[in-house]
Amino acid sequence: MLFVYILIVLAAFAGMEFMAWATHKYVMHGIGWYFHKDHHDGGYHPFQKNDVFFLIYAIPSWLCIMLGWMNEVWWVVSIGVGILLYGIAYFLVHDVIVHQRFKWFERSNNRYVRAIRWAHKMHHKHRQKEDGESFGLLVFGKQYWDKIRQDDARLKANKA
Repeated sequence: MLFVYILIVLAAFAGMEFMAWATHKYVMHGIGWYFHKDHHDGGYHPFQKNDVFFLIYAIPSWLCIMLGWMNEVWWVVSIGVGILLYGIAYFLVHDVIVHQRFKWFERSNNRYVRAIRWAHKMHHKHRQKEDGESFGLLVFGKQYWDKIRQDDARLKANKA
């Protein structure tokens, strides 16, 4: 049975990428722009109005874990844990690695991390809520991988 709960955790984690994409595109760049705008204004600070969006995921995660545990409904706990793990990944990737709001790690030269940063940079080139691109975090379009591969090929050619 543990295997089933682990699968539920992984499914919830994966589903959160698509939930986060939809929330980013249609809520943050829609009715929630008032809160998200400071994130696009640059000049990153430890705390922004945009941070209110963590509640959109933290509250359901907490409720699933708490109520599932209280009622011994372990698949609900598993969903809450999946949401929680995605929230932790989001914080580490978006706030720590990409934006460096917290200077915990050096900039990575890993291709995947560089592609994430490039996709996010392309998202932030649009200062307004319209005309955005690349709303995901962990999953992004092939064009961002291609850009990193081209950069690597150019560097390799220059060294030769």
